[in-house]
Amino acid sequence: MKAPFPAGKLPAGLLERLLARLEGHPRLAQGPRVGVDAAVIEMGDRLLVAKSDPVTFVEERIGWYAVHVNANDVACTGAAPLWFLMTLLLPGGRADREMAETVFEDARAACRALGVTLCGGHTEITAGLPRPIVCGHMLGEVPREGLIRGDGARPGDAILLTRAVPVEGTAILAQAKGEALAAALGPELIRRARGYLEDPGLSVVGAALAAARTGRVHAMHDPTEGGLATGLRELAQAAGLGALVEEEAIPLAPEGAALCRALGLDPLGVITSGALLLAVPPEGEEEVRRALASTGAMGARIGTMGGRGAGVLLRRGNETRPLPRYDSDEIARVL
Repeated sequence: MKAPFPAGKLPAGLLERLLARLEGHPRLAQGPRVGVDAAVIEMGDRLLVAKSDPVTFVEERIGWYAVHVNANDVACTGAAPLWFLMTLLLPGGRADREMAETVFEDARAACRALGVTLCGGHTEITAGLPRPIVCGHMLGEVPREGLIRGDGARPGDAILLTRAVPVEGTAILAQAKGEALAAALGPELIRRARGYLEDPGLSVVGAALAAARTGRVHAMHDPTEGGLATGLRELAQAAGLGALVEEEAIPLAPEGAALCRALGLDPLGVITSGALLLAVPPEGEEEVRRALASTGAMGARIGTMGGRGAGVLLRRGNETRPLPRYDSDEIARVL
């Protein structure tokens, strides 16, 4: 009997083989690849950027999550997110007016904050679901010369990180396990951790677009499920490169790190929407860092892109080892 896959992303090797079978299109400027999170379609003098992503881990504020995670990936191409479509699946036997209105209001509030229009989608009450699921679809546009490709990283690029990690995972863990951990970690830490949805928040749109305007960025990636470790692997895999990551240079969110220690999780494998990875040539690093700072984001240099076949490595002191792989997000072990 074949063992089923664990919850999480499809294994990267399988996904790569499945995507390789797909047909292209003459107007498809950027198609599906592992580590490339948005499609880019030729539309004359401008490019249409299209992204699709579900939210399945949480129920609270699911509409708000869905807008932001989709907008982030559109912004990573240098495009402004503009139009959002939402497929809302509500659980049979539980769905009511309040549940539907809450999801819509959260999505509407997130769209309003980003200047996005909720322009369509689908709603359904679905048998067999334990909780609501939102599948989001975001469209944006970018001038042809402003496109930042998901596979654009180059050997020698500095790898910058905009926020301490994990971001989203800190809020999810505090919401799900905070009551049980409050005695050990303190109610004030749990309160701050739950607040990560708002501060620092999940959006990387402002930071990504500010960095893109410098013209110095080779690639950007929003690490989500599987955490920073998976995001770094995807950034490297998309470009067919390796990477050397300095473990001691990675900023860890104190609340997130405390929650992960208490639960026995690796913070590098915990979902971290709200952080942004950038591949930047050394000569443009300071300019990009200043642009990020103007939005309140940091530009911590955590590593360097390597050559083809170099592997994705994590260095601490004199010890170098392969960066851990998380095909299933760490929080799946406790939720």
